[in-house]
Amino acid sequence: MTTVLCQLGGRITGEIAAAFPDVTVRSIGSGEALEDDATGDVLVTSHFFEADLPTLVDRGVVWVHNFGTGVDRFPMGLLDPDQTLTCSRGAGAGPISEWVIAQLLAFAKQLPQSWITEPPDHWNIADLGTLRDSHVGIIGYGGIGEAVARRALPFGSHVKAYRRRSIPAADPEVEIVTDLLDLAAWCDHLVVTAPSTPETRDLVGPAVLEAIGPGAHLVNIARGALVDQDALRSALDDGRVARASLDTVEPEPLPAGHWLYTHPQVHLSPHISWSSPERYDRILGIFLEELARWESGEPLANVVDREAGY
Repeated sequence: MTTVLCQLGGRITGEIAAAFPDVTVRSIGSGEALEDDATGDVLVTSHFFEADLPTLVDRGVVWVHNFGTGVDRFPMGLLDPDQTLTCSRGAGAGPISEWVIAQLLAFAKQLPQSWITEPPDHWNIADLGTLRDSHVGIIGYGGIGEAVARRALPFGSHVKAYRRRSIPAADPEVEIVTDLLDLAAWCDHLVVTAPSTPETRDLVGPAVLEAIGPGAHLVNIARGALVDQDALRSALDDGRVARASLDTVEPEPLPAGHWLYTHPQVHLSPHISWSSPERYDRILGIFLEELARWESGEPLANVVDREAGY
């Protein structure tokens, strides 16, 4: 019989147990001392419980599931080579991509700056943009990038996605490119969705921000580490980037007084693009799907490539 050690609290533990009556599920509190003979096959955890991991992964665990989607903060070095790590990759693709489209529309339709609180100089006159025939460039083409593309295409946008390898997109309307500078020069909206790894740190740096077309819109829902924020400030100040819609920054939380809070061309939100009414159910659902594969002897789907970092 499979034993699951769960650090996500009583509610999550109970839902796993209800879904799999034949699986033993044990809730493990942070810092809780375990009996000498307490072991498990599976550990459901998060980087927030890093202090507990050295003890827990040494209790017979062969599969560790990170309840979140990103693993850039997960201490993978604590795992042995023969232990498998999975994550909840893809859980937030729907709501995050909706958030991206909302930012694209807000930029094109000049929201919220077109709202009025007193009589304007002119009624019925504006110079608004449109997503139709706009160029949407996506950095990274995993689950979130694909979801952004699916939602942008019906608006009539042209979509290109940057990948390190020229693997064709499942959607023939999406063109895969391997030259990031060419993508930056082409796009009206540059959307960052790639995972955070040592190789992608400052990926959107001076070279990309110098190549970008004047008046472009940068959207980052990945991790703050992918964007060189000093280079971004220069690009905003000289007009190369007309707006930066940022849901992720570095560091998080951003300290009081940081320039990103007050820059007039920055729309900043506190890493909430993933939020939706079913957010926890979707994250849990991905683990339950994986546990069903485990119980059936099938390969796990969301295995993390620990060398690549995602």
